[in-house]
Amino acid sequence: MSAISIGQAVVLGVVEGVTEFLPVSSTGHLKITEGLMGIPVDDDAVVGFSAVIQVGAIAAVLVYFFKDIVRIVSAWGRGLADKEERYHHDYKFAWWVIYATIPIVIVGLAAKPLIEGPLASLWVVAASLIVGSGVMWAADQMGRHKRGEDDTTFKDAMLVGSSQILALLFPGFSRSGATMSTALILDLDRVAATRLSFFLGIPALTGAGLYELKDALGTGVGAAPLIVGTVVSFIVAYASIAWLLKFVAKHSFNAFVVYRIIVGVLLLGLLGTGALST
Repeated sequence: MSAISIGQAVVLGVVEGVTEFLPVSSTGHLKITEGLMGIPVDDDAVVGFSAVIQVGAIAAVLVYFFKDIVRIVSAWGRGLADKEERYHHDYKFAWWVIYATIPIVIVGLAAKPLIEGPLASLWVVAASLIVGSGVMWAADQMGRHKRGEDDTTFKDAMLVGSSQILALLFPGFSRSGATMSTALILDLDRVAATRLSFFLGIPALTGAGLYELKDALGTGVGAAPLIVGTVVSFIVAYASIAWLLKFVAKHSFNAFVVYRIIVGVLLLGLLGTGALST
């Protein structure tokens, strides 16, 4: 028997697609949904499944930003062959994304037992949702929103990329929330912060999905649920990306802050009363 059924895969694919790029924590929502459906959140197969279906959401980013990615990768390729091209911002940005991914890779490999063990607790998710909300609210208030995407620097990329570690260690904090908050503190505007979060998430999340693939297949999930969950997450994530970019162009992150606090408090209540087990 598969650890996750086709029906459960569809539900989890929808949850992943909706929440992966919204600053509300896809990992936290997946764990909450798994808990409500009676799926053990710390099971190796389940952890692997969650990582793999993220690839569907990342594929949505690749498709949505295809022209931008081609432009950046092309500039990187030209720069490798021609020194004169190395002054181009896109060439530098490509390297910055690579460098900014290194910290999360190192921490992810070193802390894997903790991430898949004690830190996978729904108590951690609830606390991280609430604490992360405070960080996001403060960042949105502190940021002067005066710098655009073309104003990003190596320092910006490294700080924003490294902030992904918070979400890795504390599911519920939100990778998008951590990266967007850091970018806002660095005075990037909301659209630039959101787009930077997308680009920095591509190598980190793709690598995590591919790394977990063998474990997900080898511990009882099965290929069919993986395929279904990944396809569903791709379709839903594409729509979510388009909506988010339009939303942040005209609104603050306050709606996400309030939502996260509500979910975090409700989760604490469910755990505290025993209605939901970690």
